Amino acid sequence: MGEDLKFELSILATVQGFYQKLMWAALGGDVPIPAGLDEDSLRHSERDLPATLSRMYRWLHLLDMAITPAMLRQALTPETDSEVAEALLRYFVRRRQPSYINRDKTDLIATFLYRHPRVQGQWEQRGYGLDGSLPLSPFEIALIEILADTDVPSLPEEHVQLLRRFDPLREEIGRFRDFNALIDSGIISRVRELKQWLDASFYHPGVLATVSAYNAAFGARFDELFAKALGEIKVFARALDDMGGSILSTVDGVEVTVEHVAAIEEGEMLQSDYDSALEKFRRVSKLKKELDRRPPIRKSLLTSSGDRNSRSSGGAGAAAKPARTSAKTPIPAAVFQPPAITPQQISMEEGKLRRVEESIRVFVRVADPKYRQVVPMRFFNLTLTTEEADAYNASYLEEKSLRADLARTLIQLVSISARIITEMEELKRCQSMSSLWKLHADALVVLLDIASTVTEDAGSSAKLAGQSDTAAMAKAIHGSVQKLRAYSDAAVKTMAQSGS
Repeated sequence: MGEDLKFELSILATVQGFYQKLMWAALGGDVPIPAGLDEDSLRHSERDLPATLSRMYRWLHLLDMAITPAMLRQALTPETDSEVAEALLRYFVRRRQPSYINRDKTDLIATFLYRHPRVQGQWEQRGYGLDGSLPLSPFEIALIEILADTDVPSLPEEHVQLLRRFDPLREEIGRFRDFNALIDSGIISRVRELKQWLDASFYHPGVLATVSAYNAAFGARFDELFAKALGEIKVFARALDDMGGSILSTVDGVEVTVEHVAAIEEGEMLQSDYDSALEKFRRVSKLKKELDRRPPIRKSLLTSSGDRNSRSSGGAGAAAKPARTSAKTPIPAAVFQPPAITPQQISMEEGKLRRVEESIRVFVRVADPKYRQVVPMRFFNLTLTTEEADAYNASYLEEKSLRADLARTLIQLVSISARIITEMEELKRCQSMSSLWKLHADALVVLLDIASTVTEDAGSSAKLAGQSDTAAMAKAIHGSVQKLRAYSDAAVKTMAQSGS
């Protein structure tokens, strides 16, 4: 009896040591150990083992209240000694507290042991029960040995039937090909309910072995599909950022920006608390769906630089240099294979931009000076800044000078903004007519492509202006660029909403 108590105390001491390290990492300092439960005192506790055990259990229960499953998951690393993990499993199975937190902790400890065997591949062979007839997995045999000194629960027939549902679930996992399908399937909640129905039987070695094998298979598939989905979203976000946009889409009424996506840490999400992480995973899935619903804008943002180099020159929308491609974010062709924006599309749009330029110029020059900054367009009034109106009214646009370059830059920015607003309004008015919708969506795609290059060129022009005596023009260009970026973001959002 005394030896059994000593063994039990050694298990609890191992758990306490692990918890102390975990709490130190979380708090940045040691948690004071109650008198009589420190390492030295435990070595000399033979005289009153029952009382020491009782105090140790109360102390560990208190620490348990401060340690979440997510903290435990993060603390269990490939470097964690198997002896420690086995001691934790013995502790939780002996405790068998009827709470989902205790079950979750037991679940992840058993799964950790399954994923990190002492000998690589030792769980892959089938074993047999002691009578040689009942087939058991090697992992179940190992759990039986680990918990041999523990009073494990019995396994009633109805729970045996529940266990048989895990094999079809593992087959279902293998059929998922994308993250959205996995999230939408409801398999996460179904398995969680299944674990709850097992009640106290969950702590049986056979149940833990079955659940751990399922968890490992599900986790591997989940991580793979999540990484793929998040990778595609980040590629899209970086491409949008490169062209000057910032808003990817709206999820649950909240605008998701490039900065939001850049801040998503895959490893951190996979290690975080179950309930909060699940909601984050669902949001990632919703964002992926939103992006998948709007292929026109994806085509624009993810067109290769080689395709853009073929555009023609001249006119308001002409590119002074090819649209930049971010060297640090290569776009994998295996994920996205959008068709190129053709030179014909660019040429047609440049013609429209020239006509818009001329219309605005005529109005500004003939209008009453009091009203020349509000230009009536087909669906809206285009408001110009003083500098923009002056640029349209300038008589020196044909000069080869810095002031002429700056004026032409302002004209380009305003004309593209006007065209984007017009196409957005057209898009809103033809949602029920798919052919017309596509026509205007394609026009917006081309405009966004042109806007990307013109915005970049405008930045260079503003920099030159800032270095000369035309600082006011530099400020005006920055303002026009900001407006164009805002309209570009609005166009992205409009296409996402109209195409959904």
